[in-house]
Parts: sequence; C-alpha cells; structure tokens
Amino acid sequence: MALVKYNNNSISAVTAAASIPSGSMVLISTNTVSSGVSSVSITSGIDSTYSTYMVKYINLHSASNNVQPQINFSIDGGSNYNVTKTTTSFYANHTEAGGGAGIGYSSGEDLAQSTAYQNIGENFKNDNDSGGCFTMFLFSPSNTTFVKHFLIETVHMATNPAAKRDFIAGYCNTTSAVNAINFKMSSGNIDSMILKLYGLKES
Repeated sequence: MALVKYNNNSISAVTAAASIPSGSMVLISTNTVSSGVSSVSITSGIDSTYSTYMVKYINLHSASNNVQPQINFSIDGGSNYNVTKTTTSFYANHTEAGGGAGIGYSSGEDLAQSTAYQNIGENFKNDNDSGGCFTMFLFSPSNTTFVKHFLIETVHMATNPAAKRDFIAGYCNTTSAVNAINFKMSSGNIDSMILKLYGLKES
C-alpha cells in the first residue's frame, strides 16, 4: 500500500486565488419582499458574465386568491417588459382530499409570438399558510446571434386545495440581449417572497 506524503508548502505554492475552486453557483443578488408590492424586477446582474442564469422565487405569498404568477423580460434594462415569446406549458396536480389527480397540457397558459406576460402557475391560493416556489433557468441572455431559451418549474398550493406543479418552457424571440426580468401576479399584490439571482459557471 503506497503512502501519500503531503508537502507543507503546497498551500503557499498556489499563485492565484482563481486556482481554488469556489463552486459552480454564484449568488448575484437577493431581494426580500416583506410588504405588498405590485411587482418585483431584476434590472442588474444579467449580462455576459455567465452563459446560464438561475432565478429562485422562494415562499411567494399572494395578496389575492385564485390568481397566476407571471413573468416577462426586457432588452432595455427594464424600461419595457414586452419581449416576444413562444412557450409551452403542462401541469401535474393532486388534491388534499386525494380524490383528484391529473396531468395535462395547459392550453390556456402557452403563448405564440406574444409580448404578454407568461403565466407560471395556475389557481394560486392565498390562505395564510399557502405559497409557492419557482426555479427558472435563462440561457445565454447576452448572446446576440440566437433566441433566448428558458425553463421554469413551479410548485404551489392551488385553490382546490391541491399540490400543483407547473412546467413552462419557451424562448424569447429576439437576438437582442435580455438584461432584465419582471415578476408580478395577474391581479393584486405580492405580499411576500425571497427572490434570488444566481450565475452558473461553465466549469
């Protein structure tokens, strides 16, 4: 059995901090909402630094019942949220009573070359203990050759009441750089949530 001998000078031999692995997910910003707001935006931090960005919406609570969380994108730093999108959406759900469960295509939630806000969850419940969490991946937002693809996965308490999972995917049909994101409810305020933006390293 071979013996491994460590050189006491190994740490001092490191010539640059970049040589030390620091993880693949880099937290760029955190926005904590603790009182009612009509919308929340990310207007900085989405640039050419990373090829993939991840956004997390944690413990969203809505002021209104039976509404939809929505998202849109900007190519002018947040002056306008009206990027043309084509999307697809499906869901899985199971009621608390156990009597209803299903999976299906959300034909009313998809967009075809539309600048409208994209729904990212249906029938959101606003009881005190209700809420939802979402993860979105945005790919190559600063690329000026290709359209900008995104994936969104959500889980929330629906009005049935039920556990509801939504899967949304699509692309921003623009070759301009996407550099801002806006999030709101289809009606009423956002009572509370934590919004986090991460950059994902390629290696």
